[in-house]
Amino acid sequence: MAKFTKEDIQKVAKEENVRFIRLQFTDLMGIIKNVEIPVNQLTKALSNQMMFDGSSIEGFVRIEESDMYLYPDLDTWVIFPWTSEKGKVARLICDVYQPGKPGEAPTPFAGDPRGILKRVLKEAEELGFTSFNIGPEPEFFLFKNDEKGEPTLELNDKGGYFDLAPTDLGENCRRDIVLELEEMGFEIEASHHEVAPGQHEIDFKYADAIKACDEIQTFKLVVKTIARKHGLHATFMPKPLFGVNGSGMHCNMSLFTSEGNAFFDETTESQLSETAMQFLAGILDHAEGFTAITNPLVNSYKRLVPGYEAPVYVAWSMRNRSPLIRIPNSRGLSTRVEVRSPDPAANPYLAMAVMLAAGLDGIKRKLTPPKATDRNIYIMSKEEREEEGIKDLPATLKEAMDKLAQDEVLVKALGEHAVEHFIEAKEIEWDMFRTQVHPWEREQYLSSY
Repeated sequence: MAKFTKEDIQKVAKEENVRFIRLQFTDLMGIIKNVEIPVNQLTKALSNQMMFDGSSIEGFVRIEESDMYLYPDLDTWVIFPWTSEKGKVARLICDVYQPGKPGEAPTPFAGDPRGILKRVLKEAEELGFTSFNIGPEPEFFLFKNDEKGEPTLELNDKGGYFDLAPTDLGENCRRDIVLELEEMGFEIEASHHEVAPGQHEIDFKYADAIKACDEIQTFKLVVKTIARKHGLHATFMPKPLFGVNGSGMHCNMSLFTSEGNAFFDETTESQLSETAMQFLAGILDHAEGFTAITNPLVNSYKRLVPGYEAPVYVAWSMRNRSPLIRIPNSRGLSTRVEVRSPDPAANPYLAMAVMLAAGLDGIKRKLTPPKATDRNIYIMSKEEREEEGIKDLPATLKEAMDKLAQDEVLVKALGEHAVEHFIEAKEIEWDMFRTQVHPWEREQYLSSY
């Protein structure tokens, strides 16, 4: 049942002195975009009549087919708590539509990340699953800003895992972030300092896939906004500093049917159902292919290296945290699969779409996963890993893109438009990185050669 009607939103906007509304959507690279309208245009927006130029958005359309519509999801209505008393700002997250032929209604745009996830969710529904739940764990770093308000590489604390103030000087900022999120309707489960100095994690309650992805995008916006009020810069860059842990976004996933959690079966020794094992097998089978989406930056692959707790190897375990997939101890409704490789730079809609598509393929093909790996994979030799059938995740963005292009299941799930534009953009990014001369090279070679 919908939380809001058009009438509800118009009434609240008037009562709360909302002056502007941001019509938000996400581009193919995962960057939040918005068209801001004055409140007198709200009725038009709620009637799905707001248009924008899609040719200006990364991965959308060409200039000769640029007109696109924003269809607000009424349940995403929220007023930003930090906005001015002279007039508040609210937001609605939108689906993107493109005009139909003359006389025909607009149709969902094939390159809209939110729409892509909805398509894969429809496939899950056709297989009898009523919901796909996600519990994300996004991590971020806090750096100090300089006198011009630009970010530096100076950390705001020297804290470590679960440290408290005064070591953790980010505590006040993190607490304010939590308060703002709660005011916006988030149910926060935990907030703590992470392993690296300046690194933080705030966990919020699981939700169905669309809501969870909307919340990830909102979370990023709130974190950056509140950090700036504290004179800090928050970054979701996967590996901003050499020699310390990078930032991940572990994803806890579960499929539900009308009878409950499809991953739980109390009659098996592990209490994992056949569906859970098949889903797990699908994730492992397509892990190399979806890494370009879940780890989309050149920098992502500086995190995916041995020694910093990030998974590098395609394996699974009930307890061991070195493989790609871990099965947390909770059972019953909380039975879930935790995929540990994604990072917070990922477009959440695309990341959840490819991981769901991978899992569903495992279910459809009735795949069986290899045996669990309960050893520390980081200390296993290459020969030992090969003997166990443990593959490596791609080591570079280029390698990951090649694996994605070869994975027919994931290409179909994302759609031709999205894959073509994503790979085109990432090839440019890789080429810029590949041809750049980096400081490390000058330090190593300038004097010696």
